[in-house]
Amino acid sequence: MSASLTTKTRARGRRTGGTFRPMAEINVTPMVDVMLVLLIVFMVAAPLLTSGVPVDLPNSEAKPIAEEDNKPIEITVIDDGSIYIGETEVKKGKLIPLLSAMTEGQTDRRIYIRGDQGISYGKIMEVIGAVNGAGFNKVALISEPHGK
Repeated sequence: MSASLTTKTRARGRRTGGTFRPMAEINVTPMVDVMLVLLIVFMVAAPLLTSGVPVDLPNSEAKPIAEEDNKPIEITVIDDGSIYIGETEVKKGKLIPLLSAMTEGQTDRRIYIRGDQGISYGKIMEVIGAVNGAGFNKVALISEPHGK
């Protein structure tokens, strides 16, 4: 007489008689979840990657600035001293009146200043001083993350 350790009943509803067989299907649900999250991240990040006039930004170890509800105004100073708001060139004397018109007198609006790495420190400070002198207190410099 011999004894069997496995029972061959049809209680589990399998045609193999209740023996265990590994599942041969791949569960793609986690992969789809990850791909959807990545899609959303890229959809949100893509508009932030385009920013007006190309400029060679210096490296910095400063922490990124948190986003706010109102979109900041970007002032770009390129290596020849030209000043741009967005993609529009602005003369130095018309910078402050244009900023005041754009912000409608709201001096709490965030202003980002992008300066080319090869430009002199004094030209950047002139722009920062003019913007700060007009009452705008939320002025920040933009740089590339360290290592890029």
